Amino acid sequence: MQREIFYGLLLIVLLAVPVLGIYPLFVMKVMCFALFAAAFNLLIGYTGLLSFGYAMFLATAGYITGYAMQSLNFSPELGVLAGTAAATLLGLIVGIFAIRRQGIYFAMVTLAQMVYFVFLQAPFTHGEDGLQGVPRGKLFGVLDLSSDVALYFVMLALMVAAFLLIVRIVHSPFGQVLVDIKENEPRAVSLGYDTDRFKLLAFILLAGLADLAGSLKVLVQGF
Repeated sequence: MQREIFYGLLLIVLLAVPVLGIYPLFVMKVMCFALFAAAFNLLIGYTGLLSFGYAMFLATAGYITGYAMQSLNFSPELGVLAGTAAATLLGLIVGIFAIRRQGIYFAMVTLAQMVYFVFLQAPFTHGEDGLQGVPRGKLFGVLDLSSDVALYFVMLALMVAAFLLIVRIVHSPFGQVLVDIKENEPRAVSLGYDTDRFKLLAFILLAGLADLAGSLKVLVQGF
């Protein structure tokens, strides 16, 4: 009950941010990194999979979203979807190889160094200069996101939905299986669970949450 009260009070404070005179841009950045951290916590905290490469999902989603909106004139919702989908696909590819390894070997397979060099050299990323001046556009062609306040409430709605999804995952039978895998994988196997499949699904799902954080971060910062 105390936890629900705390979350309720936190939501009220977040809703009142523009009224309280708190800089919305700063709070939106915090929310992006909070979602990124929550996704990482699900992977290592609940599944026990240490990954050194989570930043590559954040970056891939950000670059694809920025390029799609700046060069291909995608709307904000399509840009975010494109970035999230592309980075989730990367999560699938990396996950297929990574889940076959354990411990430090899993961590090494998920290193993001290769992705770093690709984005550093790819023409569309502009190397170390990065993508500058990414437009926010209009959400569904109606809501102008150039206003920090308008974007803030859109971000807040997405973040609440994402965190509710995480809570649902944690308390679902799927989430309990992930905890079982972390605590005693051989026992989970003996109970008939295909642990590799569960770990791959967890890796893809949680990479998708990190992707969403990366895509939204580009909308917030404009680069």
